[in-house]
Amino acid sequence: MRIERLPRHVAIIMDGNARWAKKHAVSVVMGHRQGVEALREIIRFSSNNNLEVLSLYAFSTENWQRPAFEVDALMQLIVEFFASEIDELHEKNVKIRILGDKDSLPEDARNAVAAAEERTQSNSGLQLNIAINYGARDELLRAVRAIILKAEKGEIKATTLSLHDLESSLYTALQPDVDLVIRTSGEKRLSNFLLYQSAYAEISFIDKLWPDFTVEDYQQALFDFSKRQRRFGGR
Repeated sequence: MRIERLPRHVAIIMDGNARWAKKHAVSVVMGHRQGVEALREIIRFSSNNNLEVLSLYAFSTENWQRPAFEVDALMQLIVEFFASEIDELHEKNVKIRILGDKDSLPEDARNAVAAAEERTQSNSGLQLNIAINYGARDELLRAVRAIILKAEKGEIKATTLSLHDLESSLYTALQPDVDLVIRTSGEKRLSNFLLYQSAYAEISFIDKLWPDFTVEDYQQALFDFSKRQRRFGGR
């Protein structure tokens, strides 16, 4: 398979861990752990093939509504992921950015993500965005608040406010817009993920549950993207 034109920015909604667990008669925690195994290979492939930005939806602002044992397990998985993967990510020149409200995370998870960002901040390879305690509406609200504060300080004027000012206040500041959104599990919605950044993104809905998503599936989605003609509202 020859991928003629890679997207600059791929965003993945990693959906289906719980259904995978039910299908295989194991605990939902085991389903999430299996999802991490799939995640490792996708990150490696993206880094090895010089993708510019990869954004992963790990935990949304709405996910706090899940059972406490599942939330606790997900937070622990975040800590374990960075503990086991940070050396390889750093060696591969991957730069980690956390999208979302880090202040509301449990202390161990908050410390883990902060350490990962700090250690990789000077890297120049794949920009790996991991959305944790993230919601697109919350992101936009935070951006508006930041702009209002700048206006109150006289740093910007409402009459000259531009899209650049808004985009500079988003978590993804200075990164390209999303070119391709991939969602696994067969669900067909964006679930409050990078809504502004995905305004003109191509969308690929995959029927496989996330733990079953392979590098070959990823390659196929990238190949399909390379064949699409993007018009951005033109003809």
